[in-house]
Amino acid sequence: MIQPVVHITKLNLKYRHKPVLEDLCWTINRGENWLLCGASGTGKTSLAKAIAGLTHSYGNIAISFDPESSLPAMVYYVANWFQFKDLEGQSNFYYQQRYNKQAVETTATVQVELESFGKKYGLELNTAEGILTALGFSGLKNATLIQLSSGEHKKLQLVKALWLKPQLLILDLPYNGLDTLSRQNLNTLLEEITESGTQLILISNEPDLPVCIDRIAVIEAGKLVEISADQRNQNEPEHLMKPVPAFLSDVPVPFSSEQVVKMVDVNIRYGDKQVLKNINWEVKAGEKWVLHGHNGSGKSTLLSLICGDHPQAYANDFHLFGNKRGSGESIWEIKERIGLISPELHWYFDPSATVWQSIVSGFYNSSGLYCDPGYTKKAQADELIHYFGLEEYKDTLMNELPLGKQRLALLARTIVKNPELLILDEPCQGLDQQQTRHFNKLVDDLCKNGTTLIYVGHFEAQVPECIEKRILLENGEVKSVKTIAQKTYTN
Repeated sequence: MIQPVVHITKLNLKYRHKPVLEDLCWTINRGENWLLCGASGTGKTSLAKAIAGLTHSYGNIAISFDPESSLPAMVYYVANWFQFKDLEGQSNFYYQQRYNKQAVETTATVQVELESFGKKYGLELNTAEGILTALGFSGLKNATLIQLSSGEHKKLQLVKALWLKPQLLILDLPYNGLDTLSRQNLNTLLEEITESGTQLILISNEPDLPVCIDRIAVIEAGKLVEISADQRNQNEPEHLMKPVPAFLSDVPVPFSSEQVVKMVDVNIRYGDKQVLKNINWEVKAGEKWVLHGHNGSGKSTLLSLICGDHPQAYANDFHLFGNKRGSGESIWEIKERIGLISPELHWYFDPSATVWQSIVSGFYNSSGLYCDPGYTKKAQADELIHYFGLEEYKDTLMNELPLGKQRLALLARTIVKNPELLILDEPCQGLDQQQTRHFNKLVDDLCKNGTTLIYVGHFEAQVPECIEKRILLENGEVKSVKTIAQKTYTN
């Protein structure tokens, strides 16, 4: 007789009084490894948290662990976001705080975090070395948690889970923020732990998955529906593109300089660690760039210089919009001309703001809204809410939205002021495939008006067609700069 590990019957869950899961039934038998995929906002994360006992639901969830297994008899859930605290137990960090020396000194290192996790679960640190090496994380043991990029935080979560090897492991969007090699190595590691007895529930819409995945399901109308691999690979019908709001069709404010970014032998160092080395890069007005590089290559640090967040900009030969940094401009004058979205900005964004407030805050480069924006700005925010299909969420708090809807609201915030320079750092994290295609078409349309673009994306499908130039970082140095004719990205 086949032994079910998870048996769910008539599971019901509501979100803000709206049904998400309705009489859902699901049986996971021993030895099965499932992929849970499909559109953003259908309830995949809610279901995962219910199985892990992290959210309240109605119905029956029975979990039967194998008493003969040497693996921990537990469900271990890895969320898309990693929430950490400083040494004083505080977690209310702000976006620029990762460059603050005092914040670095009051935040635990990766080594301390791993030692604490190992002590909690009775694990020897040396048994994690192979995982750390495979995910390219060995050199970060002395880094503090606040210094890690989003991809590095994702790796830290995955290291813990793979090290623990629970009987049931649930990974929510595990590939977000990972470069190509890290994704390949992660799949190999997942295949290894399933061979040792761990069972997987993988929440993802990515095409490349570990070969151990043998069952696939989606959530439709609150119920779980098993599908075949062929059904998963079928292209979804495209929604008709709405016309771009008229105010975004205008040419951005006249360029004050033909040169948007100029870096000459730029170096960034933290103590003995050099993060950027002799960077030379010039971005001219109207150009469309993609920035590539593996996790830890220096991409986030490079972007922080351009956005005015990194204090070491003043110690380098670095120009923005034709002006040398430190020549009298304020950080807010710089940010007025830039539209930014990044995993880090999303991470630190005020979750208590509503969708509408979050979008309007883009005019002021603030996390949340603290003033009356006036008629014109209100009208433009409303246009974007309609464009992104967020009407029913207009007055919903950001932290009450599914991840994909949060990201759409922040994308609207990024473009609401029709900025001179768009910096899109993995903007499609958390979006489903249709939302990703839709957003990249929007980027292509926006860039027809002369907007300058710097785009970071690991996945080929997440790079818009308008990209014309590519810069590749490797270990903090520029490995290549070239003009490109088509999308052939694999980094």
